[in-house]
Amino acid sequence: MKTLNLFIALSALTAHAADWPQFRGPSGTGEAPGANPPTSWSETSNVKWKVKLPGAGAGTPIVWGEFIFIQTAISTGKKMEPAKDAEAAATPPAAGQPGGRPRGPFGGGFGRGEAPSEKQQFAVLCIERATGKTLWQKVVKEELPHEGHHRDHGFASHTPVTDGKNLYAWFGSRGLHCLDFKGDVKWSVDFGDMRTRNSFGEGNAVALHGDTLVVQWDHEGEDDFIAALDKNTGKELWRQKRSEVTTWSSPLIVTVDGKQQVIASATERVRSYDLATGAQIWECGGMTTNVVPTPVTGHGMVYALSGFRGAALLAIPLGKTGDLTESGVAWRHGKGTPYVPSPLLSGSRLYFHSGNNPLLSCFDAKTGKAFYETTRMEGATGVYASPVAAGGRVYLTGRNGAVQVIKDSDTFESLAVNKLDEQFDASPAICGKELFLRGHEYLYCIAEK
Repeated sequence: MKTLNLFIALSALTAHAADWPQFRGPSGTGEAPGANPPTSWSETSNVKWKVKLPGAGAGTPIVWGEFIFIQTAISTGKKMEPAKDAEAAATPPAAGQPGGRPRGPFGGGFGRGEAPSEKQQFAVLCIERATGKTLWQKVVKEELPHEGHHRDHGFASHTPVTDGKNLYAWFGSRGLHCLDFKGDVKWSVDFGDMRTRNSFGEGNAVALHGDTLVVQWDHEGEDDFIAALDKNTGKELWRQKRSEVTTWSSPLIVTVDGKQQVIASATERVRSYDLATGAQIWECGGMTTNVVPTPVTGHGMVYALSGFRGAALLAIPLGKTGDLTESGVAWRHGKGTPYVPSPLLSGSRLYFHSGNNPLLSCFDAKTGKAFYETTRMEGATGVYASPVAAGGRVYLTGRNGAVQVIKDSDTFESLAVNKLDEQFDASPAICGKELFLRGHEYLYCIAEK
């Protein structure tokens, strides 16, 4: 048997132990090895600093060394007539018509945003980690968005990625922009306009390995694709056509037997592509629709989850080719899986929420054995943020500002419930002894004083 050499591939540079360079952290699993943030805090305790952010956004803050990077969309006050197609997209279809959906969280006309009528500045912030001071703010694009967004989110729900030298700020329809750490734009690429299902809006991340960036572009248009770009120039290296509806999941890059694969989860199917050429390596059916969670990998497998109009958790062994739907899955689970939050893989434990609800399950990632299922969090009223782990603890972030800290173990053991005067939809970042929480208005640095 071939030895499976598997790890998350981030960049040509080695991340410092205290860095959080992408959406799901240094390993892409939501775990921060060696980190040890506080267990308890409040507005008056263990808040190192709290700063008000301009604009709105739900992307995760990323951290490299002394810098924090955040993407945001800032209303300019410049009014314009909305595009006709934006108005149509913002109008809920009549019952029984194509596109009509039941009302509910992050679904159907219930969550539609109005057609945009005000120009937005799409900006990147560089914040000093020690103080929360904004070092620079760079507007990379100013325009009237061509369509609206879900009512719970804004126009900047993407998360950037860094290799420690440059920052790659992904704004979807507003392009991909490479900036240095001084805020100077080195190159930009425009991919056109994405048409999201029910005008729910956009929000995912690009993946980075070595000199290659990967963009996953699944929407309601006919030009779905996954593409690789040279991180140094923005030049497109390859583009593989896809046929998908809107996906909010981010691509994941893994290394299997010395070669890199790009894992892309989407409605009904997960696919793997050769990072060097774009050729498809394998595919596996079993996903639901409206896929949002980003897969995680470990123990020689990739774990893909989705939870709208059904439930799916597939543990797919890596190193195979072809269609793996029938016999290529090590284990699977069909209830209580997440709609928006991505899973957490901490050691051999796989944690995930149920829908967008404050319910948590924990499984043995190797065997599929359930340690506990849909256990209710304390204090939270809803969840969009993905769980994170550090210091033998798991941090569960509620939309109403409540963060429950539990023991990272086979049993659900609460250690603390912390409440702040904010609402949290963005996933947290953990670096060293600090926890960063991005709210609707403020960015918090949680650390022992």
